[in-house]
Amino acid sequence: MATFAAAHGADQQCLVQRAGLTASQLDDRNGRVPLDRYQALILAAQDLCEDPAIALKWAAAVDMADLSIVGLIMNAAHTMGEAFVQMQRYSALAMEIDSGDSRPPFDLQLHGQDLWMVDTRGEEEAFYQLTEIAFARLTCGPRRFLDQPHVLEAHFKHADPGYAAEYEAVFKCPVVFSSKWSALKLHPEVASWPVATQPDYVFSILTKHADEMLDAHKRSLSTSRDVYRLLSSELHKGGLTAKTVADALG
Repeated sequence: MATFAAAHGADQQCLVQRAGLTASQLDDRNGRVPLDRYQALILAAQDLCEDPAIALKWAAAVDMADLSIVGLIMNAAHTMGEAFVQMQRYSALAMEIDSGDSRPPFDLQLHGQDLWMVDTRGEEEAFYQLTEIAFARLTCGPRRFLDQPHVLEAHFKHADPGYAAEYEAVFKCPVVFSSKWSALKLHPEVASWPVATQPDYVFSILTKHADEMLDAHKRSLSTSRDVYRLLSSELHKGGLTAKTVADALG
C-alpha cells in the first residue's frame, strides 16, 4: 500500500509516520503489523493521495501473490475450489482479525441455485475498506487467468462511500450497497475451473513453508495469551518484571 500510494501522489515517509509504522516494518516480507496500524495506513493513503478509492484501486491493481505466500499458494492450486480451501487454511498468514469467532473469514453458501462467498469477519461496519480490498482481490486476481467472469454480483453492507463508479469499474458486475450482507455471487461452476498457474512441486514447497509459518504464528499467539493471563491475574500484586514473567512461564 505504501509503495502504491507513493506512486499516486503520497509522500511515503509522511505516510509511514502517520500510520505509526517504520520503513523496516514494511520491508519485512514475512513481518506482521497490528491491524489498527494497517487501517491507519489506509486512511493516511486516502488523505495524502486525496483519493478515497485508493485502497480499492490498490487491491485491484496488485495481486495477492505479490504480497503474501497465501496468494502464491492460491495461484498454484489446481482448481478455484482448491484455491478457496487454501485461502481458508492459511488466511491468518495474510490477515487475522480477533473477533472471538472461530468461523473462517469467508464462507461458501448455496442459496437456491445461487453460490455466494460471504464475508463472516464482522468488520464491515467498523472499517469497510477491509471488505472492499478483500473482494477486489478475490475478483481481480483470478480474472488474470480465467476465461470468463467468476463474480456475478458484489454486495456490501456499507452504503455507497462516494465512489460507486470505481466499484463498478473494478467488479465489472452489478454492485449493491446497503445490502443485508457482504458477499460475492459466484458462477455456479467456478469451483471446478482450473487454476494451476504453477507446477505441482511449487505448490508442495509453498504449502510446506506456509505450514511452518502458521505453526510459528500459533506458538507466538499462545505465548502472548499466556503472558496476558499472567499479567491479568498477578499485576495487582505488584513486583512483576520481564524476568519474573519469563520465569513463571518457563
